[in-house]
Amino acid sequence: MNIQLTALHYVYLAFIVLIIAVMIRRRDTTIICVAGIMTIGLLATETLSGSVAGIFSSFIYATKELLSTIFIISIIVAMSRVLIRTGINEVMVTPVTRFIRSPQVAYWGIGLIMMVVSLFFWPSPAVALVGAVLLPVAVRVGLPPIGAAIAMNLFGHGIALSGDYIIQGAPKLTADAAGLPVTSVMTASIPLVIVMGTVSTLTAFWMLRKEMKSGSPVHSPNVTSGTVSTEPSSSSEAVSTSQPGNLPIERQVMSPRLKKVFALLIPLLFAVDVILMFVLKLQGGDATALIGGTAVVILIAVTLAAHRHAGPEETTNYLIEGFQFGFKVFGPVIPIAAFFYLGDAAITELFINPLPEGSHGIVNDLGVALAGLVPLNDTVGAVTMTVTGAVTGMDGSGFSGISLVGSIASMFAGSADSAPVLTALGQVAAIWVGGGTLIPWALIPAAAICGVNPFELARRNLKPVLLGLTVTTIVAIFLI
Repeated sequence: MNIQLTALHYVYLAFIVLIIAVMIRRRDTTIICVAGIMTIGLLATETLSGSVAGIFSSFIYATKELLSTIFIISIIVAMSRVLIRTGINEVMVTPVTRFIRSPQVAYWGIGLIMMVVSLFFWPSPAVALVGAVLLPVAVRVGLPPIGAAIAMNLFGHGIALSGDYIIQGAPKLTADAAGLPVTSVMTASIPLVIVMGTVSTLTAFWMLRKEMKSGSPVHSPNVTSGTVSTEPSSSSEAVSTSQPGNLPIERQVMSPRLKKVFALLIPLLFAVDVILMFVLKLQGGDATALIGGTAVVILIAVTLAAHRHAGPEETTNYLIEGFQFGFKVFGPVIPIAAFFYLGDAAITELFINPLPEGSHGIVNDLGVALAGLVPLNDTVGAVTMTVTGAVTGMDGSGFSGISLVGSIASMFAGSADSAPVLTALGQVAAIWVGGGTLIPWALIPAAAICGVNPFELARRNLKPVLLGLTVTTIVAIFLI
């Protein structure tokens, strides 16, 4: 599989290195990403006007790709606002507090529940379900919002999505590309997913617990404040909206009886959603749409009951609050996502195809080129599959490059027994990196629901995920 690399490939790779370096130094990358888009546009169109226009076009493309995520986050936040102001959330989470009494239980409880829900419905709708119900409880018992976000990321977008044993979207893509039965890839992935999940979640928990014991602040600066306050408290104001400086919010009076009715009805409606997802086999965008629609219905019902005659106007106000929050959170992310989307399908959609014949996108071409630089044997192949999978995941979509990973795995396999292991290893690496644990715009749902900075969350996940990938690669070498 020979791929001709052009100036576009090398410029894109150079900007990736630069962006990563800037992120490590905790500086904003927006200007770097815009410069990267403009440079790639200049190479692709060979005109300054086309290059400048490409900046705006790439922003539009990124916004369209992220729009469903922006909307579900905005709607969930709007619903959370009215639940918090009426005190319904206090009543709703009280029974759960009997079981979640410590930060440790909160971390593992949120993670395991997130994993189970994600296995059936994928992580995007799972974040909204789990976060809306369990996050206030976790904060109350002392787990920082960043800890809850880490748990949701690693268990949902990591463990559940990389294995994908129920929906089987990921293993089917990689298996078909490698020319293997789906069952063989799924079987081979089980020990790898277990090792990866165990190492990463334990490492993240150890790091979080160490920081909590040392007394150092474990929450990121709440520049993208979400549905909860970063300071746990036993008072009724522990859960707050993102008012400036996290000031206490104004409560809306509602009778205790009506609170109890809504506290029972809301989880019941979401439980019905879960049943419908299972019965109707809804997943991904369809499942997210069902949850979003349910959240809007809940928002309207609670607002009308709480505000009575002012209900219609207040409903609009809550929606405005939610969408203001959603676009505030995604504002810094859109330029970065716009640049990385150019590594996949965006470049051919925004510019007249500037890539050589046979290209599968800049990122995938770089992955193929990397694979072609190393000798063909199982040990080197395992390391190469991990790196290649990680590279293809850098566009923020863990699924965009796994077909390529499967085809490369078939080239490196020295025997029929090693092919499924290498295929599964590439799948695990691609999804852990691109599916929502390291790429900031891919993990925004969890970051937004928890009210933490997505870039800080990506940095927190970096060491656990890299350590997990290293150990998993070593295990894969022994399995081969």
